[in-house]
Amino acid sequence: MTMTRRGFLSASAALATPMVGARAFGAPLPREADIVVIGAGAAGIAAARRIMAANRKVIVVEAAGGVGGRCLTDVSTFAVPFDRGARWMHNPDSNPMIRLARAAGLEIVTAPSGQKIRIGRRYARAGETEEFLATLVRTSRAIDDASRKFDVSCAAALPKDLGDWAGTVDFALGANFAGKDLKDISAVDKVRAQDRSSVFACRQGLGALIAKLGEQVPISLSTPASRIVWGRDVAVETPIGKISARAVIVTVSSSVLTAGNIKFAPDLPKRTFDAAAKLSLGSYDHIALEIPGNPLGLSGDDVVIEQSNSTRTALLSANIGGSSLCSIDVAGSFGRDLSGQGERAMIGFAVEWLTKLFGSDAAAAVKKSSATRWNAEPYVLGAMSAASPGGQPSRKILTETLGGALFLAGEATHETLWGTVDGAWESGERAAEAALRRIGALKDTAPVEAPARTPRHRGAPRRTARPYSPID
Repeated sequence: MTMTRRGFLSASAALATPMVGARAFGAPLPREADIVVIGAGAAGIAAARRIMAANRKVIVVEAAGGVGGRCLTDVSTFAVPFDRGARWMHNPDSNPMIRLARAAGLEIVTAPSGQKIRIGRRYARAGETEEFLATLVRTSRAIDDASRKFDVSCAAALPKDLGDWAGTVDFALGANFAGKDLKDISAVDKVRAQDRSSVFACRQGLGALIAKLGEQVPISLSTPASRIVWGRDVAVETPIGKISARAVIVTVSSSVLTAGNIKFAPDLPKRTFDAAAKLSLGSYDHIALEIPGNPLGLSGDDVVIEQSNSTRTALLSANIGGSSLCSIDVAGSFGRDLSGQGERAMIGFAVEWLTKLFGSDAAAAVKKSSATRWNAEPYVLGAMSAASPGGQPSRKILTETLGGALFLAGEATHETLWGTVDGAWESGERAAEAALRRIGALKDTAPVEAPARTPRHRGAPRRTARPYSPID
């Protein structure tokens, strides 16, 4: 039986296009700017665009050799664009990225609604699907109820009788949603996550979209920030030069922030450092397999999960964009361990998993493969942020201005759209507004407030988001 997306939701390395505004290789850095932005992902591009709109001088320094951060579209490995990182956008009525993408001539499409469940070598029957959906609703309600009392782990609130669906529930609500198992996720953080049921993709790839939106932004690629001075003087030091500034916006991931690769003078306050540590990145990777001839017998963009009593499971996105490309997504503690074993082990698991569900013909048909390993990317170190139990207030802490001149942005700093490209973009705009006020470029002194959450009835279970990939 095919589930509708509504039913599921209610319960549940090629570089992107080169930047026109990017610094030519070997060209010197500017010696000064009004604001320096660290990182050319969604948050960094959003921040830079807002600063440019205010007619202030900005430079973005990016450690990697390409633009997009955790939005990275591979256009060379397969016959179709393959998003190696984030895939989805949400909230079409309020998300400026969707409007900007259309204005730039990119194609925005609604994510397909079909999801299916395999139980061994067969699809779940109608009654079994309803049982699973009811189990998800019951579990979501239990987590919601627990979050009103204490910020415990989501696992601490689980019903005791999940039976054969235990692993599937943990995967759907935990690893696949936030890159971490439910035992490692704050119940309050999960419940406060803004509804993400409206899901959209960019036909050309989300990485290509970020690159397109940053075409006119001045960016220096392959330029890691080694030291940020944010005391009486403000400056960003890199291996190829130093930039003096009036303010700095740092958009690196929470895990990179705590890794110590960027030095701060003075050091980051312990309050800030501890907050970032409580928002460490989870693990989420795509194992891409080109399988010609459709031996799986699935339609374009079908999504398949399995009944499992363990977290050693995955999600299949089949025939992406009507092509022969399939993606097996692994996440959470199992995904992290598998990724640590290397790409060969990851592809081996994907083939084994498909054989278990669809038979050996599927495995024999694989022609080309590739796997992401975001935990090993030195300038990212994971997928999306997820607050540890008790750590949800850390998101608000990361929005605090430091020393009047240092601002943090990125999906980890968004209280309701964490883990999404939407949240990263909004956070970049928020940080840019704050920095512009700091340097006197905006007369309005009112603080920028986070978008309000969609109201919901107190007793209703929170809807979980459609499966999406890492961002920010």
